[in-house]
Parts: sequence; structure tokens; C-alpha cells
Amino acid sequence: MTLPEASVQLYTLREEFSADLQGSLDTLAGIGLRNVEAFDFVSRPAEIRAALDAAGLAAPTGHAPLLTDELWTPDGSIPTPAPEVVFAAAAEIGIQTVIDPFVAPERWLTEEGVSDIAERLNALVETAAGFGLSVGYHNHAQEFVASFDGVSAYERFVALTDERVQLELDLFWALTGGQDLPALVERLGSRLTAVHVKDGVVPASNPWAPGAAEFGSDALDQRRAGEGDVPLAAALRAGAAIRYAVIEYDKAPGDVFADIAASLAFLTDGGFVA
Repeated sequence: MTLPEASVQLYTLREEFSADLQGSLDTLAGIGLRNVEAFDFVSRPAEIRAALDAAGLAAPTGHAPLLTDELWTPDGSIPTPAPEVVFAAAAEIGIQTVIDPFVAPERWLTEEGVSDIAERLNALVETAAGFGLSVGYHNHAQEFVASFDGVSAYERFVALTDERVQLELDLFWALTGGQDLPALVERLGSRLTAVHVKDGVVPASNPWAPGAAEFGSDALDQRRAGEGDVPLAAALRAGAAIRYAVIEYDKAPGDVFADIAASLAFLTDGGFVA
């Protein structure tokens, strides 16, 4: 089995990246990373590509909304244009897979809603291929609230999507959704291209369940990889075809670069990445 490569989601260092794009990427390269996962990249692809090249980094994956008009984050939303504009920017940067990172909770509560999400993403497969790209989906915990005939909305979605649609499983949020992570990773098999390596104290209840209070990143108690509730090692070992182990913090517990370095050490020292 080929080990995945380590990466980091740039949302983790959104403030630092915004203040000093080149310096942030240079620091990540100095830590030992070779890959990043792009975030909010559509408005400045040439600048990002130049900075990546200067730092010796690649961005094989990137997050951008394909199924909504804006990119949701716990701390605000970012408008994004049509998919063709997203794909053109991604291709300029060198991204291979554009991943939709969030679809609103209410759309996951009915079979019709799940079918619509799958159909919309399937319809973009060929469009993305025209740019030399693939498309994917990244979960939070709302995909695990509803189930239909004993199958979670998330796994119903997986069954309905074109096999060319890539899956990126956020391990922290899937556990928040009540999932047995190693079993889920194993079931997803070759469809699972990437995982988000994220640890912390899992919320007592799913923050996207109907009636849950609104929350932001400050409400999360996230920890360095291996120091929280998430069975990261078992989940990573269960993967058969994971290409990227993507470090992410919605809220870094301390100095963001030190926290990224600690999670990278967890991956490398444990033999989980190449």
C-alpha cells in the first residue's frame, strides 16, 4: 500500500496567510511540508501559484464551493463565482481536485435533498474534466444527522455519486457525527482520496443537528494530532487508497505553525505518510 502524502489546509492559517502569503508558505516548507490544500483561491490564482512555486510547494487539492454560491466557514462566508471560473483558477494554480467543503445542513435531511446534491456534483464531473480536473466533497457533521433505511445521508450520497467524484473525509467531524471511523474509512475504499487529520475534544452533540445553537470556531476545543478524542491512527491504517493526509485546525490551540509541525510529526513518526 502506498502511503499518503502530508498536506495542510490553508484555512488553518487563514490570518497568517492573509497577512503574509509568501512568508506563510515559506514557513510551511521549512516545517517540512511539500503540499498544501488551497483555500479562498479563486480571486488571486496567479499570485498564489507564484508564491507556491517560490516556496517549492504544490497544491494538489483545493476547497471552493461548487454546490452553493459561497464558501461557508464557521467565521463567515466567502462568495465564489461560477464553477467554470473556479476550475480555471484551480488549473492555473495546479490544483488537481476541487473539493466542495460545505453544503447546508437542511439539504441533508431528506432523500430528495441528498439526491439533488449528488446530481449537482455529478453534473460537474465532465465540466471539471475539460479543465483537466476532478471534483470532490468534504464533510462536516451534518451529513450524518439523517439516515434512510439504516444508511446515513452521507453514505447515500456516496452511493449516488459518479465514481469519479473524490471523497475527502474530515475525521473529526465524522466522529462528531457518531461514526465508527475505521469502519467508515474501510467502506469508502478507493473513493477516499484524502482525509482531514484533525483532533480535539468532540462536541457533546452534533452542532448541525436541527435545533442546535449556532457556533463558531471559538467554541471548539481542538488539539494537536494524537492528543484528542479522534482515533486518527486506526482511521489512517484503515485506508486503502488515501493520497493526502491533510492537517487542519478550525481553531489552533497555540502557535499555528508549531501546532502544524506537531501534527506533521505525528504523521511522520507514526509512519502514516510517505
